[in-house]
Amino acid sequence: MDFHDLFERHRRELHVHCYRMLASFADADDAVQETFLRAWRHRDDFEPGSNARAWLYRIATNACLDAIRRSNRRPPAAGAEVSWLQPYPDQLLDRVAPAEDEPHAVVVARETIELAYLTTIQLLPARQRAVLLLRDVLDWSAAQTAAALELSVPAANSALQRARATLKSAPGRDGMPSAPTGEERELLARLIAAHDSADVGATVALLREDVRVTMPPLPMEYHGLAEFLPLLHQAFDGMGQWRLVPTAANRTPAAASYLRAPGDTEFRAFKLDVIRMDAGRVAEFTTFDAALFPQFDLPVVLRDSQLR
Repeated sequence: MDFHDLFERHRRELHVHCYRMLASFADADDAVQETFLRAWRHRDDFEPGSNARAWLYRIATNACLDAIRRSNRRPPAAGAEVSWLQPYPDQLLDRVAPAEDEPHAVVVARETIELAYLTTIQLLPARQRAVLLLRDVLDWSAAQTAAALELSVPAANSALQRARATLKSAPGRDGMPSAPTGEERELLARLIAAHDSADVGATVALLREDVRVTMPPLPMEYHGLAEFLPLLHQAFDGMGQWRLVPTAANRTPAAASYLRAPGDTEFRAFKLDVIRMDAGRVAEFTTFDAALFPQFDLPVVLRDSQLR
């Protein structure tokens, strides 16, 4: 196997790893490209017969740490939004771990790819985050992790303990299904139908009283129906006509929104909502712009055949 084939074999899972480190799809693209360049420059250092996957993960992890240092990106304060957060298309996660490839299923496990988990680990200093992902997501040993990050084993273990302590304050996500459930998909369909009909009452009936809405990178938050309702009325009453398309991101239901503004003749890409559901109601919307629609295989303009 030549170098290019070796790298391509692991490119998708390396991208997911970089995404966890950086919480940004676009930044993960850059980090994977940097990983390729570094691996190519040091390809003669790789010993035939050794673990190529571990070698590439080591390079990718350090490329991410360097990117974080260059950006001067500091962990957000507890409770603050992660302004650089972006969604990850489920269709690309499916290509990392096809059904027959169980050893790689952990790479895209729902409990470690959901936005809530990603937001929480961004609270960690970058090196602690790296240790946590190598140990608890990839199941590396303390010795492997220490070697990859040029730490002593006691220092790596200490970083892991501190990272786990921070995660204890986050909502537990263990035992979650690996993909949106039938109940979640049905709730998404009802939500889309209510939104397309501009039916405020039907939409509100599907939301929790304490529904939360965030819009990274904008520092905007809405907590509860009282704060969210004016936004909903604005969207339905003055912005134009909506058509929503079901999709999935971060192993969570999502909806791509298209808007036909007054005077326009086309439904154009507007936003993507990643939706957290709880007990049959919508608990949270994380709203992103339409920049990543191509990565979701979503058109910029809806064709007539896609309009309901």
